[in-house]
Formats: sequence, C-alpha cells, structure tokens
Amino acid sequence: MHKACSNPTIKIEPDNRKFNKISLPKLNWNCPGFTLIELLVVMAIIATLLSIVAPRYFKSLDRSKETVLRQDLNIMRDAIDKFYGDTGKYPLSLDELVERRYLRAVPVDPLTESAETWVVISPPNDTEGVYDVHSGSPEKAQDGTPYEAW
Repeated sequence: MHKACSNPTIKIEPDNRKFNKISLPKLNWNCPGFTLIELLVVMAIIATLLSIVAPRYFKSLDRSKETVLRQDLNIMRDAIDKFYGDTGKYPLSLDELVERRYLRAVPVDPLTESAETWVVISPPNDTEGVYDVHSGSPEKAQDGTPYEAW
C-alpha cells in the first residue's frame, strides 16, 4: 500500500540576517500516479474503440428512423383505409383524420422532423382526398430506394 502524497509547501523561516531562509520540499518519487506515456496509451485505446463504435451507432440511428417511418406510414395508410371504409370517400387532408379521431395526431416524419412535410397522393380517379402518403424526404434509404417511393 502506498503512502498518501501530500502537496509540497514552501516554508519561509525568519532569519536574523537581512534575507529570510526559504526551504524547498524534496521531490517524492515514490508518490503513485500516472505518467504521460500511460495517459497517452489509454487515450489511444479509447480513440480506437470510438472509431469502431461510432459508425455502428450512426448506422443504427438511421435504421431506427427507417423503422419509425415504415410504422408511421402503415398507421396513416390504415387510418385512410378505415376512413374510406366508414364514409365511402377519402379524407380531404390528414388533419381530417385527426378531427374524426382516426389518428390522435399527424405523426412527425422522422427524416424531415416535421409533421407538415408528408407528400399526399390523390386518388387515381381524380377525386379530391388523400389516397396515399409518402415521406417528404429527398434522401435514399440504406437499401438504395428513395424514401419518397415507400
């Protein structure tokens, strides 16, 4: 077990002469601690581990955003289908699904981080309404397909 190191102090002792006597403490080389080399080696190991982990972390963030987008699209498409099944027409906007309580709220697009960027597709027979919904993000997914095509 190592003896605890104390902080060195400078003592000034009064002397009868014109100048005071200053005694400096002796250096204690047996004091436990880390050398600069040891600290640099530890920092290099940490940097290496971070360079391995960081890309995986960001890839998992992208995967989770894609999963949330797929789930949000499925929920909104299911609500549109239920609305059509109940009323015989498509909703005029996504907000109408919220007003009629088919959705609690229009979900936020996880890629654009806004609930206002959804791309609304009209029905094929040129009637008004929301037939389908796509993401408003111009980016591409990890599999190479654009998010607008999901």
